Amino acid sequence: MTVAAILRGKGKDVVQARPGDSVLSVVKLLAEHRIGCVPVVDDGTVVGIFSERDLVYRVGADGPGVLDRPVSEVMTSPAITIDTETPVISGLSLMTKRRIRHLPVVVDGALVGLISIGDLVKHRIDGIESEAAALRNYIATA
Repeated sequence: MTVAAILRGKGKDVVQARPGDSVLSVVKLLAEHRIGCVPVVDDGTVVGIFSERDLVYRVGADGPGVLDRPVSEVMTSPAITIDTETPVISGLSLMTKRRIRHLPVVVDGALVGLISIGDLVKHRIDGIESEAAALRNYIATA
């Protein structure tokens, strides 16, 4: 199963920021949408990703003045991305190895979605539960 299946169920709408947006405005965006990160997009291209972790590290290092800076100075760049044909298990493996929780999904250079580790884990659990139910049904009717 690929990431495309998750995006079909989840949708492709992605809250995003622009490189010149202030860190404070992006933090407000995270709070307003109750999300943990946003891709930073310039002219349709993902140039970075800004997460709660980026905020904590930079405020810890530089103090609250970081809130007035452009998000491009604080974001993680380049963003690690995947495409719609990436297998779910490969996405999980990548997130585990890189210790990240979100992956922008990019096709032909354009952002088409964002998946979280929760999306991938839910998909795997749903598949395992479906398989278990099919096995129980098979055993009950055998």
